[in-house]
Amino acid sequence: MSKQWDEERRTLLQTLQNIGSVGRAEGSPIDRIGLGYYPVAEHLRLLDPDVVLVVGPRGSGKTEIARVLADAALFNAVKLYAPAVRLPEGDSQWLRVYPAGIKGFEGIGLRTFMQSAGDSTEMLRELWFAYLVRALYDKLDAQGQADVRPLSVPEAADVEAIHRAFRELGTKPVVVLDRLDEQLANQDRYLFATYDELDTLGNGDWKLVEAGVRGLVALWAAYARRWRRIRAKLFLRSDLYERHAKAGGADLAKLAAGRVELVWSDRDLYGQLLKRMANVDDALSGYVLSIKGVSWSDDSSLGWIPKLQTWQDARPVVERMVGVYMGANQKKGLVYRWLLDHVRDGLGRGYPRPFVRLMEEAARLELQHFSTLRSPRLLEPASLRRALDRVSGDHVAQSLDEWPWLEAIKGKLSDDPLVPYAEKDAIKLLEELSGAKGAMLPPFESRELLDYLLQLGIFRRRPDGRLDAPDLYLAGLGLKRKGGVKKKR
Repeated sequence: MSKQWDEERRTLLQTLQNIGSVGRAEGSPIDRIGLGYYPVAEHLRLLDPDVVLVVGPRGSGKTEIARVLADAALFNAVKLYAPAVRLPEGDSQWLRVYPAGIKGFEGIGLRTFMQSAGDSTEMLRELWFAYLVRALYDKLDAQGQADVRPLSVPEAADVEAIHRAFRELGTKPVVVLDRLDEQLANQDRYLFATYDELDTLGNGDWKLVEAGVRGLVALWAAYARRWRRIRAKLFLRSDLYERHAKAGGADLAKLAAGRVELVWSDRDLYGQLLKRMANVDDALSGYVLSIKGVSWSDDSSLGWIPKLQTWQDARPVVERMVGVYMGANQKKGLVYRWLLDHVRDGLGRGYPRPFVRLMEEAARLELQHFSTLRSPRLLEPASLRRALDRVSGDHVAQSLDEWPWLEAIKGKLSDDPLVPYAEKDAIKLLEELSGAKGAMLPPFESRELLDYLLQLGIFRRRPDGRLDAPDLYLAGLGLKRKGGVKKKR
């Protein structure tokens, strides 16, 4: 029996170490996206055409939602999980207006434009309007294209030329988009213009980012009520929203009133984990679905979906896989609580990707150091503990895409890698960073930088005032916690 279970367990672990690839948003075929997608009711409120602003931290699932919405079958399946949401009727098309690669502007062009034209909100609103018309150019009728053709001539990087052409056209851009909006209404269609990764606007220059966001918000605060079928979705990172909320003034307040917050509850984190495990292959699906105490529904497009009333409902699955405790007894912690607590940032937010990665990496380590376990156990708690360092490293590495300056901070923290820090010691380390050479530096210095790291959840403040790094960032930043127990290898 033991030998037979060992063979079955190896097969299950081999599958478990790849559950994150099920429906991964980047590069997955559309028929697999639905199997990996877990519908979160609050997230689906962004389907409402009147919702313009979508706020969430990096890794909150924006790309995945956009791909689901692009497929008619998946869109219809997802609608069932948003019964209280006003959904767009008819056909919907989602257009990526920013970032748009070589079809959009970038930091150098924006900086040059602002140096000559200034950073007034009106000028930047006109600039965003010009690039919106260019993005919708192929959707215009022949007369509309003729009316705004001069706007399509300059290269996308020539920001000044595009703005100049826009101004010379007078009211024509508004007229052609008014007409397009009316045509879409007659055809019962929607066009959603999406704006994401807005922190890349300034290539590290936060003044450019702030000015760019301000102009974009002003554009849609003005036109969101004018057009009924040309709609926008502004995906704004949480820290950008909080930092620029005051600068946005009345314009941002108009859009923020009905905003959607892309946050993951503990129940939804477990729901996504269980869903991925149940839809990857028959063997692992059978293992998970056979566990008593968890109810499931079977959707023809989205696959098996767990019915969790609370996050504690996932406990039977976790305890069948790993056991009850992280050690010999409850002093080491309950496994189903430990998993969540160790993938949170400094603000207490959990993220779906590292949560899934923790289970994947534990399975990989279990295979690497394979030893017999009694059926139906799959994992040793020690594998989860060892996996945490790798997950932290992956999370920090992926964060560099949006915070490239984090590498410079990691290098400076290596001078004193033991946390927690007294606040004055942390500030001293960050002050020394300002003199670093050959590295992309953070947008702030000294105490303001520390406040920003706390705002992002990269650091956290303990009750005694000392500064610590949550486990999600600890090993990835090369830090160690004073008094920590050395992990067994």
